[in-house]
Amino acid sequence: MVKVTFTSFRKSILYFLVGLIIFTGGYFLGVKGYKVQVENSKTVKVVRELPLDKSNVDFSLFWKVWDTLSTRYFDKSKINQKSMVYGAIAGMVSAVGDPYTVFLPPTDNKVVNEDLSGSFEGIGIEIGFRGNQLTVVSPLPDSPAQKAGIKAGDFIVGIKDEAKKVDRGTVGISLPDAVKIIRGGAGSKVTLLLTRDGKDTPNLVTVERAKLNIPSVTLNYVGKNIAHLRIIKFGGTTLSEWDKEVSEIVANKNTKGIVLDLRNNPGGYLEASVDIAGEFLKTGSVGVIEEDSNGAKTEFKTQRMGKLTQIPLVVLVNGGSASASEILAGALRDNKRAKVVGEKTFGKGSIQEPLDFSGGSGIHITIARWLTPSGFWVNEKGLIPDTEIKFDENSKTDNQLEEAIKLIITY
Repeated sequence: MVKVTFTSFRKSILYFLVGLIIFTGGYFLGVKGYKVQVENSKTVKVVRELPLDKSNVDFSLFWKVWDTLSTRYFDKSKINQKSMVYGAIAGMVSAVGDPYTVFLPPTDNKVVNEDLSGSFEGIGIEIGFRGNQLTVVSPLPDSPAQKAGIKAGDFIVGIKDEAKKVDRGTVGISLPDAVKIIRGGAGSKVTLLLTRDGKDTPNLVTVERAKLNIPSVTLNYVGKNIAHLRIIKFGGTTLSEWDKEVSEIVANKNTKGIVLDLRNNPGGYLEASVDIAGEFLKTGSVGVIEEDSNGAKTEFKTQRMGKLTQIPLVVLVNGGSASASEILAGALRDNKRAKVVGEKTFGKGSIQEPLDFSGGSGIHITIARWLTPSGFWVNEKGLIPDTEIKFDENSKTDNQLEEAIKLIITY
């Protein structure tokens, strides 16, 4: 097993919406002397030329369909070469059958890049797949989705937007397409047809979109000087926000313990989750294990000089805790640093690497799976809390948080 420090760790993502790494150069589709090159220009240059390393690939059917569509389709105004190239690439990527490996045309790539910046317009949900079913991973706090009663784990079986002239089911839909339909300008509306475990009747929910400014980290004190530290997502500003709140905790000499709240946290940057784990663990502790397609395993260790290594700690999770938040919870529990309270987590155990291409398009490609320090793969299984307690929707108080506070007091 390879052991590395975090400085050599690539920027990877563990959920559905990010793109940072720049990859320069054109993208080529070749067959029998044909080449399609996507450049930065507004047009697509089609040169029928085959790269030498693709000489054994027969793309004759591709070009036959291309020519047939270009010459015989009735409405020539609908023939857009750039869109056809992007569509062909998207189809090629989707053929691997992985809902988290997706090609993003420039407009879609721009949209998903906004999501970790903290400011965007929409209804405020993170979505993914449970099996083949489009699923709400989590509604963001105080978002239109949360206020409309949408919950983590809801299955989205239909989407309707009259302004976009869309009314469709979600069987076979890709993540980028679902995001494109659900996302929209402030003041516009989208209707979702939802099903929920234990409920026989689908539920139609119409939500008005709004401008959302979502912080990554919040802090307030509960009980008798117990810090309730919540991470909403692992985004581009998370570490700076985290450092600010940690400084406040350290400055408060009366702090008796910390409840680290990862409920409804859909994930984000893997490196941020391991870095934050280092706030509570000894330097050099294993934060996560990456396993590649050959079965080779690489340990990624914490480097941060943790400021909170001794303070009592309990972690809160639920079905909306996914990916990077599962890594953090798993790292803290496997290193025997914290107890986990709440409900079983979402269970997403793959790593996506974001690559940007010239012209603004990008790809999110699954490159590995991740394991907790003990070697457990959460995918479609989730983490089972040490103390399982279902959230009581009828209670006037947060019963899961109260349970965590009790554990801190008796730590």
